[in-house]
Amino acid sequence: VQLVESGGGLVQAGASLRLACAASGITFSRYTIGWFRQAPGKERDFVATISWSGGSTYYEDAVKGRFTISRDNDKNTAYLQMNGLKPEETAVYYCAAAYLGATADQADVYSYWGRGTQVTVSS
Repeated sequence: VQLVESGGGLVQAGASLRLACAASGITFSRYTIGWFRQAPGKERDFVATISWSGGSTYYEDAVKGRFTISRDNDKNTAYLQMNGLKPEETAVYYCAAAYLGATADQADVYSYWGRGTQVTVSS
């Protein structure tokens, strides 16, 4: 099983980035996908999650209205569109997969994790 994140980079405050999570080795359409982030010296925090069908999504309060999670089951890929980025959102962003169906914001229910992609937001 592999989850590979891409799309990170260095941007200025207020800019946008679109992260992608490409999955292989799983029946992608049966897995809940979550995005998490970990800033230096801090714990890994939940950002967003999407159900297997894409019909349900859930976001951490601080990103509601700015971030959008989506998925393309035909391409085995999930996305995180991030608008209005803030310097405090500098972190390594990880995607994860859980054989659940519904959305989930708890990291410990996710079985598979990617290696992360660095997002750096300058002020």
